[in-house]
Amino acid sequence: MTVLNNLFFKYDFFHARLMLVFLFIWASCSLPKDQIEIRGLTMGTTFTIKIIPSEKNVNVRLLEFEVDSILSALNKQMSTWDPHSEISQFNAHFSTDPFPVSSSFFKVVENALSISERTNGLFDISVYELLEIWGFGPNPKSDLPDADEIESVLIHTGFEKIIAEKQSLQKLDPLTKLDLNAIAKGYGVDEVFNFLESKGYNDIFVEIGGEIKCSGRNQRNKSWSIGIENPTGGNKPDRPVAAIVYADGGAVATSGNYRNIVDLNGEILGHIIHPKTGYPIQTNVLSVTVLANSCILADAWATALMVMDYKSGLANVDENPEVRAIWMLDNSDGTRHVARSEGAKVEDSIYAFKQ
Repeated sequence: MTVLNNLFFKYDFFHARLMLVFLFIWASCSLPKDQIEIRGLTMGTTFTIKIIPSEKNVNVRLLEFEVDSILSALNKQMSTWDPHSEISQFNAHFSTDPFPVSSSFFKVVENALSISERTNGLFDISVYELLEIWGFGPNPKSDLPDADEIESVLIHTGFEKIIAEKQSLQKLDPLTKLDLNAIAKGYGVDEVFNFLESKGYNDIFVEIGGEIKCSGRNQRNKSWSIGIENPTGGNKPDRPVAAIVYADGGAVATSGNYRNIVDLNGEILGHIIHPKTGYPIQTNVLSVTVLANSCILADAWATALMVMDYKSGLANVDENPEVRAIWMLDNSDGTRHVARSEGAKVEDSIYAFKQ
């Protein structure tokens, strides 16, 4: 996603003697407010935090340290790229005995399992081995899997093989492994956002790898504007932003099948793997942007809806009022459409809306 800051204003006045007062008010509203911006790397991607403080002399260095501490702790819990992380230890726990985990790890898995149930398993965090055999993950293969290999992995895949109870996780199949990449960034956004709120900040923008939660107003005293990326190709390749979502609160997450790709023997594959078939999805859905109150919810639902076709996805969203969605759809003639569920507001679209 791309973050935009738009400034626009209009003015009116009725009497010349009010001019000086008007100019003072106009100038104070137009000048940008002070902004704290923190950037860095986490969870294999980048993060950006913007804060419009109400007070002066904020200890930015301390704030950076506190944010880094939160994100570093989450990495140590949920990164499959760290062989010593909590999730790596759980994946190497080839047993059906309960495995005690941290409160954050437990909360993310518990939320993931709940969304799996509501999407009939089309969101599934037990896809670690599937991602690996298709060339994704920390230890990818260098060639395409055959049908037998996919079937052998599917035997150990399925969210119903994981039980989350009493601050512990339990495998019903000792060979099941987890991958939280489709939900951990959203949780990280929520954690950083909640921390900043607890510090008394109201105008906040938190983004990790394109997943966003914000509140209040931006530096120009406008609602935060979030651009939905225009996927590569199509009939308008020169337009980097396809549409804009204006948000003064809540979370926004986008999932697409056009950025994280792998080239296996000359064949380009998207990273969205269907958890029931074991194969990369083939769909005319280029991306799905989800709006929700929490980013953990938006992040997971964006991935789940990418697995579904548009009609199935819309039906699921209609049944779950806590989320709204915007789809970018590819047409057979190279043109594109934007579709949206009830209540999903999107503006400045470069493509026509699906009727």
